[in-house]
Amino acid sequence: MRRVTLTDIFLHPITQKYVKRSGVAHAIATAYHAYRLALQYGVNVDLATKAALLHDIGHYEWYSNGTWDYETYKQNDIHAIKGAERAHKLLIRLGEHPQHAKEIALAILLHTDSYLPEGELKRKPLQTIVKLADEADEEPGGKHHYRQIDDELALKKIQQLDRMVEQQLQRDALDQIS
Repeated sequence: MRRVTLTDIFLHPITQKYVKRSGVAHAIATAYHAYRLALQYGVNVDLATKAALLHDIGHYEWYSNGTWDYETYKQNDIHAIKGAERAHKLLIRLGEHPQHAKEIALAILLHTDSYLPEGELKRKPLQTIVKLADEADEEPGGKHHYRQIDDELALKKIQQLDRMVEQQLQRDALDQIS
């Protein structure tokens, strides 16, 4: 049984503050992509969906003259660094297993190459899943951060994904027994 659910994470005021800043619809869509990819690649669906939901929790608002400045963001942003720290702290506070919190934070840290030096980075499977899930929901010019979703519908989607994760974890546990 999981210590912390996606619903626990989603309803926390820290998540609400920072995920709303970077786009709730994008965070939820990325979590669903991560679920699908985790199944495909044999990665823990619980860790994948949590990391994907929180992957942009470190976003800073890059505005110029009252409007989002995508180019300034692309040149200067290090949201993955701040997000890894913020997510780790949140997960530990909520009671997540410390090793899981670390794995999730590292997946958030490495979900984008935007701040890394040029070159090839060797990612672990969970880290790759979160990167691919984020890319699966991207839109040109960062428009994926502006899609809207009703708060009630967002919560329903998170609760549905929680049920899917729980069912998959139960199937995985039965498979280990067999």
